[in-house]
Amino acid sequence: MSEVASAPEPAPSLPQIFVAFAGVSMIAFGGVLPWARRMIVEQRRWMSAEEFNEAFALCQFLPGPNIVNFSVVFGLRMGGGWGALVAVAGVLGPPLAIVMVLGALYSRFAEAEALQRVLAGLAAAAAGLIIAASAKMAEPVFRRRIGPAPFVALGVFAAVGIMRWPLWWVVLI
Repeated sequence: MSEVASAPEPAPSLPQIFVAFAGVSMIAFGGVLPWARRMIVEQRRWMSAEEFNEAFALCQFLPGPNIVNFSVVFGLRMGGGWGALVAVAGVLGPPLAIVMVLGALYSRFAEAEALQRVLAGLAAAAAGLIIAASAKMAEPVFRRRIGPAPFVALGVFAAVGIMRWPLWWVVLI
């Protein structure tokens, strides 16, 4: 399903940035990227699909978790240094508190068979979300058919995902 191009919304305020990233981090099990993209591009239209892809591509080459890098880039773009700080606090704060509580519970109930089944289901759902987000992000590249980008994307996928070459070799090539 392609996205309709529309005028971007005005830059969000600092509280809006915090609430948006905190909200996404609270509903995103297995990965924040699909939910962050949906919120930023499709719902609030703070960025176009191409802007999101460009910012996220940069974040993949930076050290650290992609979504934390993205929150910094997005926050800087929308609200300067304070925007970056607020976005990172939103994306990391609530999950950190939840993980601390869940870690304590897991250490107590790790051997429960029902818990093992729930975790297996969550892993499958996370894989599906990542596949769906990747497909949505690839659509503009394949739709434009400009230059070798689609072939490079397929080549990188084949090299890293299928042939299991080290990523640093693929980047050098």
